[in-house]
Amino acid sequence: MAETSAALDFVPDAVLFDMDGLMLDSEQAMLETWREAAAAERLVAQDAVWLAMVGMHDRASLAHLSGHFGADAAARLRDTSYRLYDERVAAGLPRKRGLLELLDLLDAHRVPKAVATSTQRPRALAKLAASGLIERFAVVVAGSDVEHPKPAPDIYLLAARELGVDVRRCVVLEDSEPGVRAALAAGATPIQVPDLVAPGAELRAFGHRIVASLEQARGLLERVLAPGAARAG
Repeated sequence: MAETSAALDFVPDAVLFDMDGLMLDSEQAMLETWREAAAAERLVAQDAVWLAMVGMHDRASLAHLSGHFGADAAARLRDTSYRLYDERVAAGLPRKRGLLELLDLLDAHRVPKAVATSTQRPRALAKLAASGLIERFAVVVAGSDVEHPKPAPDIYLLAARELGVDVRRCVVLEDSEPGVRAALAAGATPIQVPDLVAPGAELRAFGHRIVASLEQARGLLERVLAPGAARAG
């Protein structure tokens, strides 16, 4: 994957984190549970059907499935997949490599952090708790907390407001296209760390930063948080 990793030109007042596919290795788990659910419901689809839902909120995902399988089959498929997925969530989804070191860096420099995820609040909190992350964030904003989900800017605007910072002074870490579009619409500075779905040409045309790992994202932040870096305001 080609990367666009220009240095940051400001010290962020906060860093806002997506959750699935960014902090948690959940997209692979989701893909596997969709496959299992489809087999249980005797439905056949290519992986592209499931991967197209990466970053989608619940209503959009159900509409997407309904277009492929019809409303009744889509509802059954969703319910079966969620049951299987919740079993994995309860066991604790793996954290992405480099996440804890990134969180430690931000804590060491007293940079506020928030989670801003399209996942509904009960499941989001369950994922964060089971993965040992919930205590690392002052604010969690979920898809059920806003009227308009990603790619609308609402989630990031609310996360910044709850932290008491200007969203234009925030760095957003995202893996998916809807999330990057939401961050840009909010006026934040996104760093994309793609997971299972690589950014296409239309998304890349925005010229935002794209890196291969959280370690690389940490490097971008570390350079502006180094001793002597001026914090605006």
